[in-house]
Amino acid sequence: MTTAPDRRGRPVRLGLRENWLQFTLLVIVNICVGGLVGLERTTVPLIGTEVFGLTNDLTVFAFIIAFGITKALTNLAAGALTARFSRKQLLLAGWALGVPVPFMLAWAPSWWWIIAANVLLGLNQGLAWSMTVNMKIDLVGPSRRGLATGLNEAAGYVAVGATALLTGYLATSYGLRPVPELIGVVFVAAGLGLSLVVRDTAAHLELELSQHTVTEPDEKNGFWTIFSRTSWKDRSLRGASQAGLVNNLNDGLTWGVFPLLFTEYGLGLAAVGLIKGIYPLLWGLGQIPTGHLADRIGRKPLIVTGMLVQAAGFVLALTLLAWPLLAGITSAVALGIGTAMVYPALIASISDHAHPTWRANALGTYRFWRDIGYAAGALIAGVVADALNLHATVVVAAIMTALSGLLAAHWITEREQSTAPSAAS
Repeated sequence: MTTAPDRRGRPVRLGLRENWLQFTLLVIVNICVGGLVGLERTTVPLIGTEVFGLTNDLTVFAFIIAFGITKALTNLAAGALTARFSRKQLLLAGWALGVPVPFMLAWAPSWWWIIAANVLLGLNQGLAWSMTVNMKIDLVGPSRRGLATGLNEAAGYVAVGATALLTGYLATSYGLRPVPELIGVVFVAAGLGLSLVVRDTAAHLELELSQHTVTEPDEKNGFWTIFSRTSWKDRSLRGASQAGLVNNLNDGLTWGVFPLLFTEYGLGLAAVGLIKGIYPLLWGLGQIPTGHLADRIGRKPLIVTGMLVQAAGFVLALTLLAWPLLAGITSAVALGIGTAMVYPALIASISDHAHPTWRANALGTYRFWRDIGYAAGALIAGVVADALNLHATVVVAAIMTALSGLLAAHWITEREQSTAPSAAS
C-alpha cells in the first residue's frame, strides 16, 4: 500500500489494520458520545410529565426538537468548519460543549433548563459524532467505508442502548433524578480525555487525495453548491438524504412517544428502559455485519429493505398492543434491525458519491437532513398526539417510512467505491 509521511515524519497508510490503534481510540470516543445522548432515552419524557407536570405532548417533546435542530445545524456547520479547523480541534470543541449536560439534566430547576441542556447536547453530538465518522473514513480509505461507518455507528448506538437500559433500572431504584443522569459525567471525562490523545487524520486525507484516479470536475465546490448537490440535484445523494431524515424521524418519534405510550398501558420504568434499550442496542450491534455487507452487496438493497422493516416495526407496535411488553419488544427488535441495515449503508453511499475534496461537506449536509428528522419526528408526534392520540403518531410513522423506502429504491444508484462521482444527475 502506498505510504506518505505526516508532518512529524511518521509513515501514513490507509486501511483498518494499518490504523487499528487510532481507529480503536475513536471507537471508544464514540461510545462516550453515544452514552451521553443515551442518558435521555428513558427518563426525560417522564421527567417532563411527572417532575414538571407537563400535560401538552408538544411541550414535552420540545427537548427533542431543540436537540434535533441544534444537532442538524451543527452537522451542517461541521462540514464547512473542516476547511478552517482540524478534525481533532472540532472533536475537542464538541466535548467542551458537552461538559455541563449531565449536571443540567440532573438538577434542572425548570423545563427550560432541560431544553437548554439539549441545545448543548446537540452541539456536542453534531461536532463530536461528525468528527469520529470523518476521521474513521479518513483512516480506512475508500475500500472499507461500509465497515468503518458500521463500526463507528455500532459503538455509538450500543452505548445509547446500554445507557437507556441502565438509566431505566437506576430510575426504578433511585428515582428519575439525579442518579441516572450523573453517569454522564463518566462519558464526558473519558471522551474528552481520549480526544486529547487521538491523532488528527489530515495526512490520511491528503494521501487518499493523492491516490484518487479520477479528478473532480472543474467547478466551484462552495458550501451552497455542495448543499444543493447533496440535498436535491444528485439523485442518489437526494435519495440517501431523505431516507436519513425519515430514519431519524422514527427515532425522534419513538424517543418521545414510546415511554408515554407504554407507561399508559401499565409498564413500569424498568420495562420501558428495556424497550428503549433494545432498539439502539440492535441498531448498534447490527451495524457491524451490515456495514461489512454493504461493502459486499452494495448500499441500495440494505437501505430499501431496512426502511420497510422499520415500517413493519411500527405496525407490530400497534397490532400487539394488547400485550404491551410483547408489543414494545417486538417493535424495538424490528426497528433496531431495520435501522442497523440502513445506517452504515447511507453514510457509505454518501461517501461513494462525494469526491474527497468535498466529502466532509456532503456528509455534513446529509447529517443535517438526517438529524433534522429528530425535530421533525418530535414535532409531528406532538401535533398528531395532541390532535388525535399517541396511536395515530405510530400510524403516521409507518406510512412515512414505507414511502421513504420506495423513494430510496427509485433514486439511489450504486457506484464503485474506488471512483469519484460524476456531475450531479
